[in-house]
Amino acid sequence: MPDTPPPDAARRNFLRGTAASGASIGLLSGCAPMAATTAAATGRAANAERTTTATAANVAAGAWATIHLTVNNKPRTLTVEPRTTLVDALRDTLGLTGTKIGCNHGQCGACTVLVDSRRSNSCLMLAVSVDGAKITTIEGLAGPDGALHPMQLAFAEKDAFQCGYCTPGQIISAVACIEEGHAGSAAEIREYMSGNLCRCAAYPNIVAAVEMVRDARKG
Repeated sequence: MPDTPPPDAARRNFLRGTAASGASIGLLSGCAPMAATTAAATGRAANAERTTTATAANVAAGAWATIHLTVNNKPRTLTVEPRTTLVDALRDTLGLTGTKIGCNHGQCGACTVLVDSRRSNSCLMLAVSVDGAKITTIEGLAGPDGALHPMQLAFAEKDAFQCGYCTPGQIISAVACIEEGHAGSAAEIREYMSGNLCRCAAYPNIVAAVEMVRDARKG
């Protein structure tokens, strides 16, 4: 015959189980507002970026879209799939392979380009969403005569790279950092360049390169 716990023991076990269940429900309830807040913040951040325009909305599923861009001061017309990201359009369609693909999640900054003078992660942007925009890639920084941009020269002077894979995105972001007025101090430069990762850890040299260009502009 199976052992039967005393009535008091069974009651205590029941109460403990009920209390544990109640605590779990309470914890989950408390998480809901936090999750909602996080989701809302994420949504606001996503909406702050330039998103898919009417051009993209009007493209039928499976169809191809024709978009018009100004890339490195040259008008370009591209025919792309609606799902094509900007980085893929630049690299695969236009052959501008200086822009790199790193994480493909907008976390490393290797794909940074300027979209209407604003630095952007091109791996997160659909090409159709920037129809009509002005794009600047690393290839577009040099002068018409091929003279390197001061930031490119500074990176070479300060040895601000090792493997070089992240360098195009770093240079584009560094140019924008100064243009935005966020190069007042080494700490500020580090903060506003924090979206660009360097796995070789050349950060001190990168900061030095940005400071070099900043100081040269001040005269």
